[in-house]
Amino acid sequence: MAPIAARDHSAALFAEFGPWQRALRDQFPIITGNPELAYLDSAATSQKPQAVLDAVQAQLTTANANAGRGSYPWANATTALVADTRDRIRTFLDDPDPARSAVHFTGGTTEALRVLAQDWLPELLRDGDEIVVPFADHEANLSPWLEARDRLARQGVRIRVREMPYQTSSGDYDPAALAELTGPRTRFVAATHVHHVYGGNMNVHLIRRAVGPDVPICLDAAQSIGHLPVSVAELDVDFVAFSGHKALALPGSGALWARQARGPEFVPGGWRGSPNTTGVASLAAALDWLEAAGTDRIARWTVALAARLSDGLRQLDAYEILGCQRSLPVDSPVQQRCGIVTLRHRDIGARDLGFILFSHGFMVRTDGHCQGRAGERSSSVRVSLHVYNTPEEIDRLLAVLVSLA
Repeated sequence: MAPIAARDHSAALFAEFGPWQRALRDQFPIITGNPELAYLDSAATSQKPQAVLDAVQAQLTTANANAGRGSYPWANATTALVADTRDRIRTFLDDPDPARSAVHFTGGTTEALRVLAQDWLPELLRDGDEIVVPFADHEANLSPWLEARDRLARQGVRIRVREMPYQTSSGDYDPAALAELTGPRTRFVAATHVHHVYGGNMNVHLIRRAVGPDVPICLDAAQSIGHLPVSVAELDVDFVAFSGHKALALPGSGALWARQARGPEFVPGGWRGSPNTTGVASLAAALDWLEAAGTDRIARWTVALAARLSDGLRQLDAYEILGCQRSLPVDSPVQQRCGIVTLRHRDIGARDLGFILFSHGFMVRTDGHCQGRAGERSSSVRVSLHVYNTPEEIDRLLAVLVSLA
């Protein structure tokens, strides 16, 4: 059985937040329209509340035009939407100096990181410089930096890519080792806010202290924006990349926020073309919805759900829970799993387990999860949660997993 303290803590939270959560869950048409299914793949893409769908419909039926291309009312309204959403993102991120920062819309986190690696990083680096990047996080936060290194090498500029150090005890970054790793030639650090497989908050607030006041830090916030509060003022990072589709907005939407305080000014190169205005409309509506719902409450809800699942799984010898074992309880002393629990059955392959779970109405992710070269190589089952998920869904899932143990 799960530890009494953890069970009591979760039960109290579910009782307190239950009415709030049910009111929010009712706002997701695809969730309420399929009560027999449990969607447990929000780390891949989130479902959309009615407010976001309404905002897209309104944009397409009342003011659909190209931004920055015309002077008639529809074009002006769309231009204003794009500008206002940039400001909305700054506010959502707790931007301490919005007059100085920049927000550029992208198709998602991967595009944002690649644009930064192509159009900004080469201007920062000189022969002999070093950068520190994560090798065991998502491939999207590794490949662009390695590609930038290789392009620079072809131009005769040799830079060294250092691997971000991890703590073996907790699975998050090791700030003490990072401080020893960095030096006067360290020019850039890339990090991930919430790990997309292990679900751990990587304690990136400790990175600035480790690398000093002058090194630019880029944050992959794909799994944190929309799931927990994100304050760039507190984290003191220089870039934040995120995907709209993981934060209740439409696929193909996302943004890169740039502080513009360390290193050269970031300006995307080349002709950018027309923005994804329906995606921008969905993103603005999603941020409004999330702020009204309360990202702090969403975080507490999904952390409690993940702990409920991991508490049950820890009693079953047939399953391995990936990542730091000390981070499993809701009252973890090291970190908390932000709504993501990844597991393996010791006898049933991940894909087969995924098919079995879907036959019982559970939709989960089953593969290698796009990890970088130092990450997990074997397939696993990832359960990822959002505010529309319930304790009852977790209990039903555990009942099926128990039957397979």
